[in-house]
Amino acid sequence: MMRILLFLGTNLAVILIASISLSLLGFNGIMAANGIDLDLQQLLVFCAVFGFAGSLFSLLISKWMAKMGTRTQVIGQPRTRHEHWLLETVGQLSREAGIKMPEVGIFPAYEANAFATGWNKNDALVAVSQGLLERFSADEVKAVLAHEIGHVANGDMVTLALIQGVVNTFVMFFARIFGNFVDKVIFKNENGHGIAFFVSTIVAELILGILASTIVMWFSRKREFRADDAGARLAGTAAMIGALQRLRSEQEIPSKMPDSLTAFGINGGLKHGLKRLLMTHPPLEERIAALRQRG
Repeated sequence: MMRILLFLGTNLAVILIASISLSLLGFNGIMAANGIDLDLQQLLVFCAVFGFAGSLFSLLISKWMAKMGTRTQVIGQPRTRHEHWLLETVGQLSREAGIKMPEVGIFPAYEANAFATGWNKNDALVAVSQGLLERFSADEVKAVLAHEIGHVANGDMVTLALIQGVVNTFVMFFARIFGNFVDKVIFKNENGHGIAFFVSTIVAELILGILASTIVMWFSRKREFRADDAGARLAGTAAMIGALQRLRSEQEIPSKMPDSLTAFGINGGLKHGLKRLLMTHPPLEERIAALRQRG
């Protein structure tokens, strides 16, 4: 319930900010000259500006959000052998992948997990959980790190943000067309936009947003296979398979990683039906099978 309330509040705030900002930029609204029809060109610009603004802003602050959300402690001066080893291993993998050394951190969680984020591949953050460090072998940890470095080198964070921006644009665009239809055709309002427009637009955004999320999640699942392949190239196929098998054995341990970072983590549970369409990760069994076929 809280998520829906936050979504509605954010949506109303975006509409208000969008109207003010676009007016200052010279866009006088999304209505045609007759005051009844939508100006589709203006509407598309309106939706694109704020559809991409949200996703790109989230990308730019992704490292800060990740550190706050997971309580990640970035390793500055290594104090333990684990920290020394982590920095050396990430440095080696980064050089082999052709990217700048990312920040490296550890977050306090018992479950075995890791994530990578950042606004570009040369300004990234790679972090692992304390539980992963304590229970996984050195080869398995290295494979997990290689997987995350693969995400960074492939530019997955940027690509995902751009896809989310396109999705946001068209969700806003078609939701407002639907809202205008309800307002003008069903409620016969011919004087600007009435309450029916705003209510039906919000409802349409909720429904279209869920449907559009399946596209984003489909891409997220595809990029996991690419990151696994990169991990296998950097750390060895056997080590990557071993790490995924170890993760599978620990799937019953509940994850405490924030939802906003789940797409960037390595672990993911098995789901069915509609939940499967909204999975950020393919089942570990499928990822292991793909690596075995790789040879």
